[in-house]
This record gives sequence, C-alpha cells and structure tokens, in this order.
Amino acid sequence: KIVRFRLGGRQGTGRQYVSWLHEKDFAGAVEFLISNVEFEGVFNLSAPNPVRNQEMMRLLRKACGVTIGLPAMTFMVHAGAFLMKTEAELPLKSRNVVPGKLLKKGYKFHFEEMEKALEDLIRR
Repeated sequence: KIVRFRLGGRQGTGRQYVSWLHEKDFAGAVEFLISNVEFEGVFNLSAPNPVRNQEMMRLLRKACGVTIGLPAMTFMVHAGAFLMKTEAELPLKSRNVVPGKLLKKGYKFHFEEMEKALEDLIRR
C-alpha cells in the first residue's frame, strides 16, 4: 500500500538487508524437508539472494508500476510503526539470511531473485 501511495522509497538508510521468500518456495521447502526425514537440525527458509532495502523498494515500485517513492527517514519509520502498532525494527534492522544448508541438501528454488518473485505475485 505504501508504494501505491508514493511512499515506497528507502526506509532509514536503505542499506539494511532484507531476507525474503516467495510463498511457492516456502511451501516447496517445507514439503522438501518433510519428505527427507533423514535431514537434521535447523534450516533457514529464505531465498538465496537477500536484497538491500533500497533495492527492495525499487523492485516493489517497478512491480506496481510506480515511478516515485518518497524515502522515510528513521524517525519517520518509528512514527509510522507506532501509528501502525508494530515495530520499527522490522524495516530498519538488517537481515542477511541465506539458506546454505537447504541449498546443500539440493532444494531447487522457483524464485531466487526478488524481481521474478514480485512479477509472479503481481501477475496473480
């Protein structure tokens, strides 16, 4: 929604990493793990290519056909989070998670790049 209201610029510095996962890969990875009962331990469920916040917002704008997105400075993110009754940490904290163990075990992602994942979601 914020992208469509032209507020989809970077949040904070925009340099923080965002790990993401398409719903089809979430379901596929869970099915893959359940069907391989010999696997042990913790597996990260995320796409193999995290992006920085500024890139994610650019891709969201592109997918939605929006050319302009005003950036939100850190204090603005805190104010918006307060109004939305959520945590500013969600968009501001960097998360550079990769599914190394899942890849080593042979899971093949449908969507490794965020741009293709967003195109799929918008198309539906």
